[in-house]
Amino acid sequence: MKPLVVANWKMHKTPADAVRFVHELLALRPDPEQADAVICPPFVALSAVGDALGDVPIGLGAQQMHWADSGAFTGQISPPMLVACRVRWVIIGHSECRAYSGETDASVNRKVGAALAHGLTPIIAVGETLEEHAAGAAHDRVVAQIRAAFAGYTPAEVARSVVAYEPIWAIGTGKVDTPPGADATMGAIRAAVDGLQSVRILYGGSVKPDNIAAFVRQQHIGGALVGGASLEPVSFAALIGNAGKGVAA
Repeated sequence: MKPLVVANWKMHKTPADAVRFVHELLALRPDPEQADAVICPPFVALSAVGDALGDVPIGLGAQQMHWADSGAFTGQISPPMLVACRVRWVIIGHSECRAYSGETDASVNRKVGAALAHGLTPIIAVGETLEEHAAGAAHDRVVAQIRAAFAGYTPAEVARSVVAYEPIWAIGTGKVDTPPGADATMGAIRAAVDGLQSVRILYGGSVKPDNIAAFVRQQHIGGALVGGASLEPVSFAALIGNAGKGVAA
């Protein structure tokens, strides 16, 4: 299976900025045979990015969503709203949402089911703090998160998902786990729930064009969830190409 490279733009880029990015990226002609790619812009830029991508084989994703189809949830975005914007992927449980927006294991679980019910591919993010990592508790922490996320779902439903392992201490810090270290944690994730044996598990946390191939070479790493290095077209195109080189190596 080809690696998957997901751009998480977080709170960056206006719709005009996002469209300019897509046009510049497509001019670089990233090779879709090297890796699958998904762009997750802010909500306000989803429609603009979808229009700019057109029929190009680059997926459109959202950074978050609510589990309900509609209701009195001020400021929230529902799965049908995302589908109407041609979104097919959605990040669920990112550590920043857990830290700043009240995301819990229980809400992640509800959102996984809502995403699957609407034909969206959930990208479930898990990760441990620096303190948990230093204490040797990384595996226990992420296994608990992933089991809670998929509690009550069948192996067939689990298999329709993607998992992203992002050690919280490596997000936007310049620090990065070693490829073997990340692979060991991701192996524990893969073994934790029936249905995860064939899904793509992404590594996230200070991923750059010059280190993505080393991660993708590992047994359990199927791509990357990328923040800062995905904000420039040249860098994102290089991430796609170098991810493919990691598989070929």
